[in-house]
Amino acid sequence: MTKKQWQGWGPGEQAEQHYLVQPRALAGGGDVRHISEFLRASGWRDKSTPGGPLHMESPGRSVRVAYDPYVLPGGWTIHGQADGVGGEWSAHLGRQTPVEIVAGLTDALNRPRSAHAPNVWAPLQEQNWHMSVEGEQNMATSPDGAAWMQYHQGADGSAMWWTGAQDKQGNGWTANFTPNTPMHLVQAFSTELAGPDPVMRPRGRVPHSAQIRTWSVSVKPSQLSAWQQARITAARAATWARNSARSTRPHTTARPYAPASGARTRR
Repeated sequence: MTKKQWQGWGPGEQAEQHYLVQPRALAGGGDVRHISEFLRASGWRDKSTPGGPLHMESPGRSVRVAYDPYVLPGGWTIHGQADGVGGEWSAHLGRQTPVEIVAGLTDALNRPRSAHAPNVWAPLQEQNWHMSVEGEQNMATSPDGAAWMQYHQGADGSAMWWTGAQDKQGNGWTANFTPNTPMHLVQAFSTELAGPDPVMRPRGRVPHSAQIRTWSVSVKPSQLSAWQQARITAARAATWARNSARSTRPHTTARPYAPASGARTRR
């Protein structure tokens, strides 16, 4: 064990400089493990190859989450198979989409749907985003003008969600959701997109932008580990609760009664 490793544990650990970045939409991509570790703790299979892009598969194999930084334009792809509720869908998010915002969608994949009808615009309106309507296009823009969310319906009835953020130097990201993307997932994304809280980035990973505000903070490795572990623990607890509920749920479909002789009775 090296001295450097030892200093990362216990009372002798050294604090490291990090930065709180606001607005979060311009904070840069962040640590991919924020998403991948949560999915693993939620029972997802890691199908990634060593040294290759991230590739996660849901327990029921109906949804795939991938992150590939090695191709252009690269970024996130979330793909869902058709089910009894809706058709096949996908979401594509650029590499610089903050992981905290991407996690709004990916975390929601592991939660039951709310009984309330989803409203993508509500979280944006709560944070005083500017709303506008032009023909078949609805658009919301953040108060600082850096981020947007747009809904457009074509003449053929097809619909598309398009969103992103960009500073005055042209740095940023875009994302889009195909028409069949479940609305509760798009709402979960918009909630994190509009979130007012800053996000944390380590020194050297803060974007060079005149439109962000930063605050320097000293963080111990044990604190970072504790925060990450709390998120993982919450995912495991929620997964255990769901699995327990399924295993204890009574069977509601009774097997039809067959007479001992095997003959069927007529009504």
